[in-house]
Amino acid sequence: MGKAKNIQVKPISSKDANKIIKRLHYSGKVVNNSKIHFGVFLNGKCGGALQFGPSLDKRKIMSLVKGTGWNEFVELNRMALADWLPRNGESRSISLSMKMFKNHYPWLKWVVSFADATQCGDGTIYRASNFVLTGIKQNNQIWEAPTGQVFSRTSLNDGRSKKQQTQVMQIASRTTLTKGSHIKDNGASSMKAYIEAGWTPKQGFQLRYIYFLHPKEKENLTVPIIPFSKIDEMNAGMYKGEKKHAAEAGDGSDQDHSGGSTPTQPLHDEANHAS
Repeated sequence: MGKAKNIQVKPISSKDANKIIKRLHYSGKVVNNSKIHFGVFLNGKCGGALQFGPSLDKRKIMSLVKGTGWNEFVELNRMALADWLPRNGESRSISLSMKMFKNHYPWLKWVVSFADATQCGDGTIYRASNFVLTGIKQNNQIWEAPTGQVFSRTSLNDGRSKKQQTQVMQIASRTTLTKGSHIKDNGASSMKAYIEAGWTPKQGFQLRYIYFLHPKEKENLTVPIIPFSKIDEMNAGMYKGEKKHAAEAGDGSDQDHSGGSTPTQPLHDEANHAS
């Protein structure tokens, strides 16, 4: 563990956590419904943050563990650490966060998180932190514009992501012969107009992990625990967008810009329906 033993995790304000995540997380975005915010400190200097909150589809996710109440689980929405923190800082930060939950949120039974293997990693840090793997799903929720900018399918179609919708219109106006308004004319879930405008889905997988704060709750899991070897069998191993074997990154350091959580909105929306 080395210098990582000196890391401390403390509650911080949502304002501070949002600022850290926007600066360090690969997506540059926060999950707006995050409720619990931890800062990662070394020698009094904050070098990262973890944000937890309810899943977007709580009813679907809570059914993963039989007997779970509405407020008895939480999702790791975002985790991002600065490069200057020591090796194993990610696993140390998660370990301390889990202890915080056990000591101060005893009603919470388990924590769920999603690894974005399309843009970041396949969850090495979760495997090193005693999470169990409960889902591997081909990802069709992350789309790249002709300009190279990346958007979640949800933000392209849900009508609620006003800022991103404005960006989409601007991109469409630059890359097509129209003003971009036609993007909205093909139904709420259709990607036809985006495909015609040059958007393409990014290839990869999303993986769902669960950590049991109450170990006995593992007996109530309603989906199988997937052996980590399945990641390689499905060719789902990735690190920062590059294909790899899951066994090749066993040092627990692939989540310096993770999400976890579900990490990103597409992981929330699609992986919430994985089983």
